[in-house]
Amino acid sequence: MLALALLLTGPVPALLARASWPALAPRAALVLWQAVALAAVLSALGAGASAGTLVMTHPSPSSWLVVLHGVAFLLTLVVTARLLWSAHMLGTALRARRRRQRHVVDLVGRVDGRAPGALVVDVARPLAYCIPGVRSRVVVSAPALDALEADETAAVLAHERAHVRARHDLVLEGFGVLHDAFPRLVRSSVALESAAGLVEMLADDAARRRSGAVPLARALVRMAHAPVPAGALGSAAVTPAMRIRRLAASPSARGSHGVPAWLVAALAYAVAVALVAVPTVAVAVPWLTALSRALGP
Repeated sequence: MLALALLLTGPVPALLARASWPALAPRAALVLWQAVALAAVLSALGAGASAGTLVMTHPSPSSWLVVLHGVAFLLTLVVTARLLWSAHMLGTALRARRRRQRHVVDLVGRVDGRAPGALVVDVARPLAYCIPGVRSRVVVSAPALDALEADETAAVLAHERAHVRARHDLVLEGFGVLHDAFPRLVRSSVALESAAGLVEMLADDAARRRSGAVPLARALVRMAHAPVPAGALGSAAVTPAMRIRRLAASPSARGSHGVPAWLVAALAYAVAVALVAVPTVAVAVPWLTALSRALGP
């Protein structure tokens, strides 16, 4: 399980980040990324917990074995504490920032018939973003409305509303917790950046279904250099050019080896289920069985 945890935190994310197939099936790719992260955590915690507690099943453990397994169990507790602390700190910071942003846009924003359901702010640059949460906001600037045609505005708003409706902020928050939980010297942002790019693709797909690919592609060109406020959703992992090329392809496109998108998605879902099941079956069940025998009459 320790070997599996090391694979899932090093080589596997690096290979997955370089793959081209996630653009065909972004939802399945995002589920696979979540499974990789969850399986890595389960494997690491399972390896440490089992090493720390299964010493009780040893008929005559030596002192060094007790110390070694005790250290493993202590490290498991430290990792768990770091994950919980990271979740608390990141969640608190994000919600406070978004609460301040909602307060500001509620004060300075105005209603405009060209952007129904959104708040319009008078700033110098064209921008459009959402403030996710239970009390979400979709915000667009006046220069953006001036630059976009009506169908392009509708596509941009559909993209932002897709983020809000699917609660992509919670997905990215989970990856952010794992990123912040690792020490700065060993952490990697590849999973967080890849997940951020995938949620942009998913929002693009929702906007394409609602408003069409051409208006959304034109809007991406006009908004290519729009800034993304802190706390809002946006990613540099997938550029506007990459998103436009993807919109130009058919939704049922095939991969580089002629594999249809539905088959790519099915394989990704199957691998995701297997990744989560392996640590559970291989560690939890034998561990609980051994503990029950050790603690039983």
